[in-house]
Amino acid sequence: MTVNKRDIHVVPNHSSGQLDWSVKREGGQRPSGTYQNKTNAMEAARKIAINNRLEVVEHNRLGVITGSNSYGNDPRKTKG
Repeated sequence: MTVNKRDIHVVPNHSSGQLDWSVKREGGQRPSGTYQNKTNAMEAARKIAINNRLEVVEHNRLGVITGSNSYGNDPRKTKG
């Protein structure tokens, strides 16, 4: 079974000459939005993830993944 998982990434964006934050869907060409601070970008990413039952992947200023959070598409809990 193939799952078409398209996580939402919050990534640094230096294209404007300053540090902004972009919200991008995995595999997408353009960002869903660009924000002046990471807090606003994370909130926008959470809303998209909740509506689409996806995972938010957080990156630091260097682009390294620092964490992730799943919204509604968690695997079934098992004993053990």
